[in-house]
Amino acid sequence: MIASESPSRRIVVIGGGLAGLSSACVLAARGHSVVLLEKNEWVGGKAAVHRAEGYRFDMGPTIVTLPSVLKKVFSEADRAMEDYLDMIPLDPQWRCFFDADESGGHPASVLDLVPNIDQMKNHLRDFTGGDQNGNGYEKFIQLSQQLHGVSDRFFFWRSVGGLRDTMEVGGAFNAAVLKDVMSLRMGKSVASVVRSHVPDHRVAQMMDHFTQYVGSSPYQSPAVLCGIAHMQTEEGIWYPMGGTRAVPEALEKLAEELGVEIHTETDVMRIEQDGNRVTGVVTVDGQTFPCDAVVSNCDAVRTYRELLKDTPISKSFEKSNKYEAACSGVVLYLGLDRRFDQFLHHNFVFSRDAEEEFDYIYRRGEPAPDPTAYVCAPAVSEPAVAPEGGEALYILVHTPYLRPGHDWKKMLPEYREVILDKLEKTAGATGIRDAIRYEASLTPEGIHHRYRVLNGAIYGLASHGKYLGAFKPGNRRRDLKGLYLAGGAAHPGPGMPMVLMSGWIAADSLDQDARAGSLQTTGVGV
Repeated sequence: MIASESPSRRIVVIGGGLAGLSSACVLAARGHSVVLLEKNEWVGGKAAVHRAEGYRFDMGPTIVTLPSVLKKVFSEADRAMEDYLDMIPLDPQWRCFFDADESGGHPASVLDLVPNIDQMKNHLRDFTGGDQNGNGYEKFIQLSQQLHGVSDRFFFWRSVGGLRDTMEVGGAFNAAVLKDVMSLRMGKSVASVVRSHVPDHRVAQMMDHFTQYVGSSPYQSPAVLCGIAHMQTEEGIWYPMGGTRAVPEALEKLAEELGVEIHTETDVMRIEQDGNRVTGVVTVDGQTFPCDAVVSNCDAVRTYRELLKDTPISKSFEKSNKYEAACSGVVLYLGLDRRFDQFLHHNFVFSRDAEEEFDYIYRRGEPAPDPTAYVCAPAVSEPAVAPEGGEALYILVHTPYLRPGHDWKKMLPEYREVILDKLEKTAGATGIRDAIRYEASLTPEGIHHRYRVLNGAIYGLASHGKYLGAFKPGNRRRDLKGLYLAGGAAHPGPGMPMVLMSGWIAADSLDQDARAGSLQTTGVGV
């Protein structure tokens, strides 16, 4: 802890998602006075829980990777994550289901993803009937490890808003830095790098989905995102007992222990400013919270568009705004009276044609007629999520972000049938409709309103652009003193570990500025 070295500031964190909780804990651990304002009845954002008729569903993220990021947040307060969370590793990490090849090339098939590379090569030999894909996968993971290392040195754990910030870390004319930048395969997409390593389209489709944590098309995303594969194989996939909801509950407990003042059902309407400096926030009901700085865990675009509405900074941001919302999704929560033994904890039921699927979602802006479905069957690891012998099935299908004319009240019933047909046909979940005893759903419209994200985008901003697609708005804003951004629509981007990291970066940047004297106090700090 470095609280004694840091002059205390009064901080308001807008939004109690994972990033907001991460920021609040780090700032409080470093001695700042923190108020967290959350518009919903709970903290944790999309990491919410739904309970009904004996079933328990994680509503948002269900895959936990890079536990080292979460451990770093707890270590700020000299706490051990293990004292707050009971997490178990999952191996295999995913099960993949593929349709039969209509040309007769291969039957319907199943492939398990495991973290051990040699074991995975054996799986791929059995799956494809040769060594080419296994050898290619091994080389891909080696490349992924290199990209992961570059990200650690120049991209993670610091506020980065563009290539200039990255180059400033080591110096633009440093030979080692230039070598690392050249290694990023700039100009190449994730899909092109994957397919240069493995010829089998099913294996390529599985590898593409390492990048689905960021909700973007592998055909449009920069190759640097291939580094995600090594992050997962190195640290594994974990399940927190009690569900993913246990993560924000643990962070909330830590925040309260550190003295964070948490207000739920408190909707922020406006960030107040004096010139180019933040001075406070105003809620919908007219309450004012004066402060020295703000960490906004609200969507970055909506922060400028709504919380800074009609200000010169908002207008300037809109003029230069080139960000595109990431994809959205439909989630079905199905309480079943039986389990389907073919499902592991995490499963992908893949589309017949990956390129067609992504074209529908990202270019046409229409739900894919033959989608990939992610299926979480948590009773495999924790039977208490459902009545005895049952399952609390979570099914996510990516869809376009909200477009004009999308009416999901009308679209959902038909698309529900598409999704369930897909599970029956490709994953062999015959009779799934008859097993349903409870059902709920979440659509892009519900996501847009429930979580205040841009156009219902689950993952914030898309990582599209083969050169600069990985860059999001920086956490430390140069355009408004005392404003810091955290969350999936800020650097380093979406996905549970990245969101937690963004909260840490925002807090660390703020604390650095306070200690350097560049963040002036308004007199409300304690």
